[in-house]
Amino acid sequence: MTLLKPVGVVSAVMFLAVGYGLGSWHGAAVAHAQNANRVFELRTYTAPDGKLAELNARFRNHTMRIFERHGMKNVGYWVPQDAPTKDNTLIYIISHESRDAAKKSWAAFGADPEWQKVARESQVNGKIVAGITSVYMDPTDYSPVK
Repeated sequence: MTLLKPVGVVSAVMFLAVGYGLGSWHGAAVAHAQNANRVFELRTYTAPDGKLAELNARFRNHTMRIFERHGMKNVGYWVPQDAPTKDNTLIYIISHESRDAAKKSWAAFGADPEWQKVARESQVNGKIVAGITSVYMDPTDYSPVK
């Protein structure tokens, strides 16, 4: 009898973020937002074949730091373990002070001269992002992450 079934990328990432990334299940501290309007954003990037390493390098070396400069807080970054997405997918969660702040942060990020330069330079050998999905999320009342 199978007790556990695959739950999909979103559920798996949320399990990792809460269960692993922020502490063990036993005695884990609850992470609280700075305000009640804080919103989390789950983003999934699909890279063209052979480009995931370049996408990860861009996030590792540049994007995360630039996000922080524009008020976006890095929560966690993951890659799937299983095919078919393990070779071309980056999943991450960031948080924003509010949905309005998210809109302003993304606009400032897109206009940032350093980001524009990094984006150009990271794609000299072709695009490294084929698709992006974004989901804005609110924590439940029982979520250890607030």
